[in-house]
Amino acid sequence: MKLLIHGRNLDVTPAIREYTEAKLTRAINHFEGMVKEADVHLSVARNPRVPQQTAEVTMYANGTVIRAQERSENLYASIDLVASKLSRQLHRFMDRQHDHHHSSGHRASTTPGTEEIVGELSVDHSLTEGREPELPAPAVRRKYFAMPPMKLDDALHQLELIDHDFYVFRDADDGQIQVVYRRNHGGFGVIQPRDA
Repeated sequence: MKLLIHGRNLDVTPAIREYTEAKLTRAINHFEGMVKEADVHLSVARNPRVPQQTAEVTMYANGTVIRAQERSENLYASIDLVASKLSRQLHRFMDRQHDHHHSSGHRASTTPGTEEIVGELSVDHSLTEGREPELPAPAVRRKYFAMPPMKLDDALHQLELIDHDFYVFRDADDGQIQVVYRRNHGGFGVIQPRDA
């Protein structure tokens, strides 16, 4: 497994690196063939009066993004908590994969590899010729990602795996972009577009 460890407001010492590697390796040892890459961000709050140390991990397992984040007063405790959370999420992911593969009439779709996608998107010309460098508008961060059509229950499953409050997806039935989110008092909600 390829493991990238980054630190924000802290130096990633060899001890922290070894501890993180050991905890994550132990958390995914049953799933190691499935997890190809993990991106770890360790951070310490800038304000010394706020003892908050965060461990955030994003894993790529068979084309699925699994993300977890934990905060505590101790970086090692945050790493322990995030490793446990990832292990639970991977178990849920495997159980769901197992259930889907054994249900009648269902065939899993294959996720194309990076080589296939990059091959389809080859560029013949210069992307920078005739252009001036410019900075994006302040406080705007853009993210781009593929949105294969999926059913609502698949979107809910993805919401659990990425550990966010919402998940944007393209509905398999009508092709519309929708947002599924966690409600404050429990349960989920869906935001759907409507013609004006």
